Amino acid sequence: MNIYELKQRTNILSQLLEIWEDSVRATHHFLSDAEVNQIKKYVPQALTGVKHLIVAENEIGIPVAFMGTDDHRLEMLFISSKERGQGMQLLRYGIENYEIKEVTVNEQNPKAIGFYEHMGFTTYKRTDHDEEGNPYPLLYMKRK
Repeated sequence: MNIYELKQRTNILSQLLEIWEDSVRATHHFLSDAEVNQIKKYVPQALTGVKHLIVAENEIGIPVAFMGTDDHRLEMLFISSKERGQGMQLLRYGIENYEIKEVTVNEQNPKAIGFYEHMGFTTYKRTDHDEEGNPYPLLYMKRK
């Protein structure tokens, strides 16, 4: 897997949006189709606005995952459903190169919670709603 930080983001946004949607549909079962489509409208802005956008490509150079970081926080991590299991390598890269120490995760995504716990994160705070006020509880996690 080839992992690198994107400097120029415009040419790859559509590919990353496809990865985002594929990943969300595979893991965020608590969201309706309408909610996924509504959130999708804001993903390009998030991709261009995050300080560090890191992409992982498979052996033939096709993007299969990405993460965004800012100020030692993992702001986003999405992996193509066909590449599930590759997140550890990408997150380790982020921990080693961007000193990721915190993440926020949907409580209704137990596989993600287990993944972050496996990677050394523990919950220090819970909210009943997400940042937009929707009824999706969030867990705030820090790395031990």
